[in-house]
Amino acid sequence: MAEKHIDEISGVETTGHEWDGIRELNNPMPRWWVWTFYATILWAIGYTIAFPAWPLVSDATRGVLGWSSRANIATELAEAKQAQSAFVDRIANSSLQEIMADPQLSQFAIAGGASAFKVNCAQCHGSGAAGGAGFPNLNDDDWIWGGSVDDIYQTIAHGIRNPGDDETRTSEMPAYGEILEPVQIKQVAAYVVSLTGTPSDASFVEPGRQIFADNCAACHGDDAKGNREFGAPNLADAIWLKGEGEAAIAAQVRAPKHGVMPSWLPRLGDASVKQLAIFVHSLGGGE
Repeated sequence: MAEKHIDEISGVETTGHEWDGIRELNNPMPRWWVWTFYATILWAIGYTIAFPAWPLVSDATRGVLGWSSRANIATELAEAKQAQSAFVDRIANSSLQEIMADPQLSQFAIAGGASAFKVNCAQCHGSGAAGGAGFPNLNDDDWIWGGSVDDIYQTIAHGIRNPGDDETRTSEMPAYGEILEPVQIKQVAAYVVSLTGTPSDASFVEPGRQIFADNCAACHGDDAKGNREFGAPNLADAIWLKGEGEAAIAAQVRAPKHGVMPSWLPRLGDASVKQLAIFVHSLGGGE
């Protein structure tokens, strides 16, 4: 066993470690630190006895105090719901116009709608409601079915092409790949592009105009500005839902993509759908 070494200056025993002639002193921990450490151990043991702590096979120890984080959250949510109930009841019993005319109720509806939007709608329309490929931007003033608060409510409540709802929004564009020749599809695509830009072949525009008048104007209008009664989009505003550019337009004419949206009324209830409609209308694109 190595002989203990005592530091000549301090008189304290060293640990036996030495670096470049410097020896490490073996000073004991301060008494207050040691007792604090022991106290933390006792506190930890007491905590695991009082509160849920130790995992078991299919559960965990409940703790003698019976406290539960889930129960605590459930209580807080119930209290919040109770605090909101007065506003929610008023919204449920008021028309959209009455809600919007009441500043306090309107503010509550917009806040509630924003929260419901993030939970239920942001997955498709984006957290800022700017949409994406195949999903409409709700911040602009381009509306297929109409941008009034009543129109928005109808769309949210009953969805789009939802087979389980008799009042759902429905519009069907034929697959013109089965009706028109490939060159005719290129021509009508060139005409649609010419309404807001420059087509790849200017000679296709005039034939495409006639093809449009014969096949498309009944829904999209003679001026191609759409018809909200049929859910036919405006083709003369350079805002595209299913893809931008001549090739994308031709593909949509050839084999159209039809978007869908669930009916939210059965899922969320009338009060939440009203709040969503008022929130979307407040984004700036409403009428």
